[in-house]
Amino acid sequence: MTFLSPDRLWLLALAPILAGLYVVLQMRRRNYAVRFTNLALLSQVAPKRPGWRRHVAAALFLIMIVLMMIGFARPASSVKVPRDRATIMVAVDVSLSMMAQDVPPNRMEAAKTAAKKFIRELPSRFNVGVVSFAGNANLIAAPSADRDTAIASLDQLSLAKRTAIGEAVFTSLQAIRTFDTQAAHDPPPAHIVLLSDGDNTTGRSVQEAIDASRAAHVPVSTIAFGTPYGTVDIEGETTSVSVNKEALKTLSTSTQGKAYEAADAGQLRDVYANIGSSLGFKTEHRDVAARYTGIALLFALAAGGASLVWFSRLP
Repeated sequence: MTFLSPDRLWLLALAPILAGLYVVLQMRRRNYAVRFTNLALLSQVAPKRPGWRRHVAAALFLIMIVLMMIGFARPASSVKVPRDRATIMVAVDVSLSMMAQDVPPNRMEAAKTAAKKFIRELPSRFNVGVVSFAGNANLIAAPSADRDTAIASLDQLSLAKRTAIGEAVFTSLQAIRTFDTQAAHDPPPAHIVLLSDGDNTTGRSVQEAIDASRAAHVPVSTIAFGTPYGTVDIEGETTSVSVNKEALKTLSTSTQGKAYEAADAGQLRDVYANIGSSLGFKTEHRDVAARYTGIALLFALAAGGASLVWFSRLP
């Protein structure tokens, strides 16, 4: 619970003062009766007082006053509201090491299958874009709500030499900054999901990518795709292509993303669930003063009803 006008809460200090005045007046009334009344004749002359009932109306009235004071301070409740501009960029490594068959049928096909499934299962309120990267990075599907275009772009991927992880992050950030006419001064909430099996071998460094992501407040979650036993045949030579998990983990943890290790496509199913709800929702404070005013009205009616029933008058 928060208050949109908390400075008005000082009025609550008046509630105990009112309660104290009521107690003082009741004590003075009792003392006055004792001082000026013949006690022997009091029970015969004066009608019997309703005792505790006479305080009920006053208590209900005081509660009403407190509720009205709280309502005047504009109490607000936190509500999660969907973010329509929320954007996820999927960056897919297409370096030659993705030919390794340690993840069947090979890392590239398994990564494409996993990325397609990931995109299909994203909530419809999310926009999604796709970046491919090897020696450089290319935006192959601009962020939008069009799932078919994003998925189709994955079928056009082709392998190339080297791995530019840093460039993939910069290209993704640029796509986010140009998402719509507002993006230049009000970029959409975004998250980058980067699938790779290697180390940064060309282009801007991972540290530069980290600095840019942190400046843009865009987390990067990484998926280390493959096993330590992968090999590929390049120009007749068999080359080991083990996954550099540490470099990917550094990128993710330094940008408040998460690092995953996926030895097979099936392990990618929970990636979206672990990204968190912060991307898809924002917290807003909505004024609920009317709720307190309504409750106060009920107490006012109760106070008036009790006074009319027991004393034939309004408090």
